[in-house]
Amino acid sequence: MVRKIINKIEASHISIKPFLTYLSSKVILMNRILALLLCLGVFSAFAAKPKHQYVKIKTDMGECIIMLYNETPQHRDNFVSLIKKGVFEGTLFHRVIKNFMIQGGDPDSKVAKQGELLGNGTVGYTIPAEFRDSLFHKKGALGAARDDNPKKASSGSQFYIVQGKKFTDQGLDSLETNRLHFKIPVWQREVYKNLGGTPHLDRNYTVFGEVVQGLDMVDKIAAVSRDSNDRPFADVKMSVSVLKRRAAKKLEKLYNL
Repeated sequence: MVRKIINKIEASHISIKPFLTYLSSKVILMNRILALLLCLGVFSAFAAKPKHQYVKIKTDMGECIIMLYNETPQHRDNFVSLIKKGVFEGTLFHRVIKNFMIQGGDPDSKVAKQGELLGNGTVGYTIPAEFRDSLFHKKGALGAARDDNPKKASSGSQFYIVQGKKFTDQGLDSLETNRLHFKIPVWQREVYKNLGGTPHLDRNYTVFGEVVQGLDMVDKIAAVSRDSNDRPFADVKMSVSVLKRRAAKKLEKLYNL
């Protein structure tokens, strides 16, 4: 079609150079626009924030990555703030109970002597409870420890990761009747039966995250030998960091989070 037009122009002895120059400039302009749009798309992809914040806990017994829930913003933001301040660096998993949970975050555990009772350390404040029915104590859940305060406010720093155990329908029925006094949703029952957890803690302790990678670390720590206060005989120290944006986005793509 273009060749026919050019032939007609040449036949009428009209110079086609201006036309070709015009056409060339339009092609160059279109290429530049397409390149700009491509660059903007790539930039937008890298600039987009991850859907969640993630933290990594490293120990001599392995490491895990935890996704912090957006539904519990006060606990999420406090946890990230403490990490950035180095509060958790060098602290211990000071309370370990097999088939239940592993607990850490006591600031006093950084300098604790072997066998010393831990669990009373504090950062001087508490976090208001953020109970959400959709967030429950499945295996790998990150929960906030607390004392017996009536408002069930969380410790400012102490936390636990659930190991738990698998339940039968009969066991869950018994918990509902004798301890929980509410019905566990059907879909949560399936998780407790197939993955495991600690359902008796639901609606009593704030769950604010979950392990998305490295759940075997929890099993290994939960299996260590411990004293009468459930403190491991051999210290299990931790190093905690916040995942950078690129690593977080890569994780979300890998696990479709």
